[in-house]
Amino acid sequence: MHVPYDRIGEIEAKKNMVDAFESPDLYQIDELLTPEHLMIRDSIRDFVKKEISPIIEDCNQKCIFPYHLVPKFGEMGIFGPTVPEEYGGGGLDYISYGLIMQEIERSDSGMRSTASVQGSLVMFPINAFGSEEQKKKYLPKLASGELLGCFGLTEPDFGSNPSGMVTNYSDKGDHFLLNGAKMWISNSPFADIAVVWAKGDDGRIRGLIVERGMEGFSTPETHGKWSLRASTTGELVFDNVKVPKENLLPGIDGLKGPMMCLDNARFGIAWGAVGAAMDCYDTARRYAMERIQFDKPIASFQLQQKKLAEMLTEITKAQLVNLRLGQLKNEGKATTSQISLAKRNNVEIALRIGREARQMLGGMGITGEYSIMRHMMNLESVLTYEGTHDIHLLILGKEITGIQAFK
Repeated sequence: MHVPYDRIGEIEAKKNMVDAFESPDLYQIDELLTPEHLMIRDSIRDFVKKEISPIIEDCNQKCIFPYHLVPKFGEMGIFGPTVPEEYGGGGLDYISYGLIMQEIERSDSGMRSTASVQGSLVMFPINAFGSEEQKKKYLPKLASGELLGCFGLTEPDFGSNPSGMVTNYSDKGDHFLLNGAKMWISNSPFADIAVVWAKGDDGRIRGLIVERGMEGFSTPETHGKWSLRASTTGELVFDNVKVPKENLLPGIDGLKGPMMCLDNARFGIAWGAVGAAMDCYDTARRYAMERIQFDKPIASFQLQQKKLAEMLTEITKAQLVNLRLGQLKNEGKATTSQISLAKRNNVEIALRIGREARQMLGGMGITGEYSIMRHMMNLESVLTYEGTHDIHLLILGKEITGIQAFK
């Protein structure tokens, strides 16, 4: 059962709100997508316009996580779309997954984070590394939104260097005893289960499924965020938590497991960031066509056209990167370096587009009447999490030179 939250009733929908977003497609990339891809993307786009757009600004302003959307995400197939159908997933390809993340983040990075964590960081490791019993027990309920999950890797003193983690578990015969803490964990205050990475008695890192209600397990919420205010963030604290041995993920050993999860999630972020960039661009384009100064729309001025042209150029390049990366992912060929390039580039261009778009709106750009400032604040977190901007640069540096710079 999810954590009770008595502020959901405070959410207000924008009256007569019309989300008139139009996706830019200068290179006719739609023609490279299958009819199924287009159907999936358009259904999620319609869902966003109907269910998320009218409430997301209010949620952001009031720091409310709209938990009522979780089962709706499940109904729409947003959770674990690449997980096999026999376990409740969609059995879809990775381009479909990318398009879903693009459309969700077009509404809000926090909403995409909720979906990314559930699909790529909770369902993926259970499906890839879990036992048959674990798959049957957890995956269908995670796919439907009956359960919400979170992913425990980052610690207060170990972010970019996860191998230094101090969270540990000891073999006590009929169970494991888990101790330690994780920080900056999306979904944790509401999570029913956590996929936690910890060191065993042998110093090797393995994954354990920790369930809410286990004695000694708590999830304090993080307050005072200026970013991702409509998503929920917290800690995972383990104080002599008894974890059944059957909750150990048997199919992976070492840091490779969580890194594979992060590759999957970073792939989704690369697509999602383009969604945020698209929304900023489309908002600025519409505003420029309507805003009159010196007796004509500001869209008629060269500097404004320059901004829009540069935004569209970067979006188009990022779309093409994503499409090729999706093809490679479908073929099982996508590498960590390729995913790092896409994540790093696409988040950077989204932030830059957000800042240019905000300038085009002048003072109105800082208000909640438009989505741009919210995207900008959210993207500051996206730039940092799941591999900081600089760490991804160094991953590419190693690819180029063969020398690892951060060890």
